[in-house]
Amino acid sequence: MMKEKSKLNFGLILTVYLLGIFMGALDTGIVTPARTVIQESLNVGDKAGIWMITVYTLAYAASIPVMGKLADRMGRRTIYLLSIFLFGGGSLFCGLSHGMNSFTALLIARAVQAVGGGGIMPVATAEFGTTFPEEKSGMALGMVGGVYGVANIFGASVGSAVMDFFGTGHWEFIFFVNVPIAVFILAAGFFCLPNTKEKSRDPIDGTGICVLVIMVLCIMYGLKNIDFFNFRETLQSTDVYPYLLIFLALLPIFVWIERRAADPVMNLHYFSTPRILITLGVSIITGIVLMGVIFVPQLCENAMEVPSGKGGYFVIILGVFAGVGAPFSGRLTDRFGPRAVLGAGLIASILGSLTVIFSTTVDPGWPNVIAALMFIGLGIGFTMGAPLNYMMLWETDEREANSALATLSLVRSLGTVIAPAVMVGFIAHAGTGISDDVMKLMPKEVNVPRLPYAAELTKVMRSQGVENVPDFDSMTRIQIDMNASGGDTEIPEALLNELKNSDVTTITENTKDMARYMFEKMSPQIQKKIDRGISKGESGVRSGIRGMDQSIRRMREAESGMQQGIDGMNQALAKQSEALKKMKKGRAGVHKGYQGVSKGVKEMQKAYDAQQVPFVREKMKPQLEKLQKKQKELARTGKKMDRGIASLTAAQRKIRQKQARLKYQKAQMAKAITGIQEGKREAKDTLRKLKIMKKAVPGALAAAEKNYIKELDRKSPEIRQTYQSALNRGFRQVFIMTAIASGAGLLLLLMYRRRREESSSND
Repeated sequence: MMKEKSKLNFGLILTVYLLGIFMGALDTGIVTPARTVIQESLNVGDKAGIWMITVYTLAYAASIPVMGKLADRMGRRTIYLLSIFLFGGGSLFCGLSHGMNSFTALLIARAVQAVGGGGIMPVATAEFGTTFPEEKSGMALGMVGGVYGVANIFGASVGSAVMDFFGTGHWEFIFFVNVPIAVFILAAGFFCLPNTKEKSRDPIDGTGICVLVIMVLCIMYGLKNIDFFNFRETLQSTDVYPYLLIFLALLPIFVWIERRAADPVMNLHYFSTPRILITLGVSIITGIVLMGVIFVPQLCENAMEVPSGKGGYFVIILGVFAGVGAPFSGRLTDRFGPRAVLGAGLIASILGSLTVIFSTTVDPGWPNVIAALMFIGLGIGFTMGAPLNYMMLWETDEREANSALATLSLVRSLGTVIAPAVMVGFIAHAGTGISDDVMKLMPKEVNVPRLPYAAELTKVMRSQGVENVPDFDSMTRIQIDMNASGGDTEIPEALLNELKNSDVTTITENTKDMARYMFEKMSPQIQKKIDRGISKGESGVRSGIRGMDQSIRRMREAESGMQQGIDGMNQALAKQSEALKKMKKGRAGVHKGYQGVSKGVKEMQKAYDAQQVPFVREKMKPQLEKLQKKQKELARTGKKMDRGIASLTAAQRKIRQKQARLKYQKAQMAKAITGIQEGKREAKDTLRKLKIMKKAVPGALAAAEKNYIKELDRKSPEIRQTYQSALNRGFRQVFIMTAIASGAGLLLLLMYRRRREESSSND
């Protein structure tokens, strides 16, 4: 060492290293809330945008073993300050890429930033584990875990806070905040940090470094793209199997290179020593357990029914317990050893997971949430810092401290890569059924106000023979088909995504949005159906009115003909009456003449019979015969006239009978015309009512939509409960995974025996 331990300012050294760890760990999550904003700003889609996180993850993992080995050779201060310089410079250029409007520049800067970040953690932990006095190293290593865990937890929240303060239009400040911190660390570190390094003149294993970097990039990228719920298919993806094959192909080459290297970048002895293998295995497990924290905000939001983004406040509780547990674990490690402390941390993680599984997701409430967060926080605090670093340093030479701890960090990264892929799958699969579950709860029918004149108009139009007329009177309920995969209405992807991305506070409102969309699409179809029926009714009624007008016109014409016939009959009757009058008058004259002649005949007959003188009788006889002839002629004329009178009278009677029938028919036709006119008035009234009903349809559908929304409000508790239950299945699976992982870690610890313990037992 460049200075004696007694002369070192351990407080300042601790501050400089912890500040760098905090800055590096914070940046792993600080970009997450700004990702979509950055994508929109730089005009890239989700597929390209995710690379701003992926490239950091890959470069960070690849740089860890390289930086750790370089620190052994070139000195921890040199590599640490170089890492801070790269991290700060990368952060500066990440921010400047906004002004350059270049996504490529952002990705390059993120890679530079990640390379610097990969050298911070292993160098700091090695310094604390080897340079600090034994009575202080445990607390220092504990604080490393605490700061690293808290920064990881609060990364996304800090990103959101910076975005809120500066505005989404100035996302570059989530990177610029690192620059002054980096400058301070560079200035302070140059003067106060010791430059501990290995005294070796062996050449640097450049070939091994290159092969290792390629291998790390390939294994990380391949694992990152595996969908463990669709393992077989994704394993065949070109984003997975080529990279895994490259890793497997390079693995024996890397082993061959490292065995021949004078100073290998990675000591293969680590992977043949059971104690170190156990340590590395537990490290992977702690990475898996740590990733469960990613879902804590969403878990708390779902359990406590708070809006998305507010769950970050619950992370403060977890962070407090992690921050308290980490330095405390360091002190306990100094006293009881790392295995006991690490075991306690894993037990706390199990208790936290079980609390989530059996309590928080079953009966959510402040006590259960706080209990879960307390155990999870303590578990992180106890596992992320001192114990594992102690165990790794115990099993390796001090001159390899940096590369040993870098290997530990690299292996932990495998856990942090694999775990989210599986855990996100749990949440995604739980969320897949949410849409269907919520849709099943949505009412299948809705009340509709009865349309005015509905029953009357349905009866009228059917009585008129109008075909395919809907039963307006039965339209008091509308069937609602909310099946996203069927029906005539296709639900947009955006609405389905909105429903899938809902939280417990927005699920009801988003369900209402879907219902409004369905009504927006269904209402025109329903109205069109009703309008079509009304139009058919209107068409039928108008056709009937036209038919009635034609009938009235024809009947008027017939009525006019009848009147003409009646008038003609009246004229004929008048003429006949006049003729009859004359005939009767002539008959009366004939009768009178007949009576006079008959009287004359009678008197002459009497005189003739009384005359005794032949001469006189002879004289009287011709006169008598003449009178008798006249009498007969008058009798014949009278009879003839009687027959004429009788015939004319009979003719008059027939005309009057015919006239009476014609008048009756005319009266009936007038009555029919009146009836048709009344029907026409009713038909016009039907048209008026149809128009009123047609105007009422939009209001009825609007009322139906309002009734449906009210029904959804009534079912809101059930909808929220269904959403919570579905998502809680995913959370339970996530924390079952962390509980199983923690249990596996405990089993590994049972097999662990410190080298010194084994030596003592052998003695």
